[in-house]
Amino acid sequence: MRFTRFAITLSVLLYTIAVPVLEINDTHVFNSDWTPHVRIHEVWQLITNSSLGVLCLWLTWKKGEYLVPSIISLLITGGFLLSYLIKNLYGGSMKYLDGSEKVLFGVNIGVLGFGIAVLLLALGLFLNVRNKQ
Repeated sequence: MRFTRFAITLSVLLYTIAVPVLEINDTHVFNSDWTPHVRIHEVWQLITNSSLGVLCLWLTWKKGEYLVPSIISLLITGGFLLSYLIKNLYGGSMKYLDGSEKVLFGVNIGVLGFGIAVLLLALGLFLNVRNKQ
């Protein structure tokens, strides 16, 4: 249970705090090259994901629930990874307009962070389900 709680909390911190910190600036929300329509979708996504993250933390820490918060967090982090995998289908990119990209160990930080989160969440979910049998 501790591992699952850790996995949920880490993933929630990534998509509830780290992502907004990285995106509420002139590269995303206040990017003058983005249309107002695109910006509203970005802010909507940030608010929705952060709200779901708060719900996940409440379910995990207050209610002792692990299944639903794990699934919600897997959907959010896995949704990013899927959108990254299919980026060529819709012309997406993790590179900024100047061609730069935030990388760590040669891997895009979003892919690295959410990839680790997905692995930890999946392992926590597996351990939690196995322990209940």
